[in-house]
Amino acid sequence: MNTASDFNLEKSVIYIRNLNNCPPSYLNDPNRKEFFEIVWLKNENALHALSPHSEIDSKGDWIYLIPPYRVHQLNKAGKTGELISFKRTVLEGEDKEFLLDLFKIFNVQGEFSCLRLDKETAKELGSIYSLIENEYHKPENNLIIIKALLKVFILKLIQVKEHDFTSQDINQKRVYEFLMLLESNYQQIRNTDFYAGKIGISSKRLNQILKDKLNKTGMQIIHDRIILEAKRKIIHSELTIKEISYDLGFSDRPYFSRFFKKQTNQTPEEFQKQAKNHIESKFNTLI
Repeated sequence: MNTASDFNLEKSVIYIRNLNNCPPSYLNDPNRKEFFEIVWLKNENALHALSPHSEIDSKGDWIYLIPPYRVHQLNKAGKTGELISFKRTVLEGEDKEFLLDLFKIFNVQGEFSCLRLDKETAKELGSIYSLIENEYHKPENNLIIIKALLKVFILKLIQVKEHDFTSQDINQKRVYEFLMLLESNYQQIRNTDFYAGKIGISSKRLNQILKDKLNKTGMQIIHDRIILEAKRKIIHSELTIKEISYDLGFSDRPYFSRFFKKQTNQTPEEFQKQAKNHIESKFNTLI
């Protein structure tokens, strides 16, 4: 397993780093797209805008949970805190309920999820994090121990987030089961009948549930996922727009461009230019 002194993510499954010492080689590594990221800000202002009516003080401990393949940018330059990145393979073999809960807290349909920590929770998580960090930095670290501790850390985050979800709501579980299936199959299968069949309900019922929970149909969510991957490829790969369109299964570039603009109100080229300008103007961001 790669350690903190080895910044090549290609062969890594987990990466731990202090935010003040996060090298550009990590931020710019194309393999980073495959990692879940836990960004823990300590005694810092929130990176996202709070509601103007919020009574929460922006300064404190915040945890940002960023799922794989997201292009959202969080400017953490100069921030105090910790970073834990890990591939889903780290948690292979875990039970289905745990993986569903993992998807819940990472808000896999959006760009990121955010948790505010009170002092007691931050202290508890800090104890677990110290154990993870200590094992990670050992010359002969043990991945089994790190995986077990990471699961405990995530279970604590799930507990913090638990009040946002109704544990007995079977339809909520169906939503996240659909999203898990989508991650593995969207590039090959883009119809809701397949996903509904895997879940064991009709396509009509799946759409009703998704509309109720996410205010989108299955097809809209599938399209969102395709656009997300298109954006990732535009930002993080050296492929041309034409090559990206073929990679994503479109018969020609004009068809892909029409699809992209219909979903985003921008052409792929306009998005590419906007993303480049954003990256250049916000150095050292989590992309």
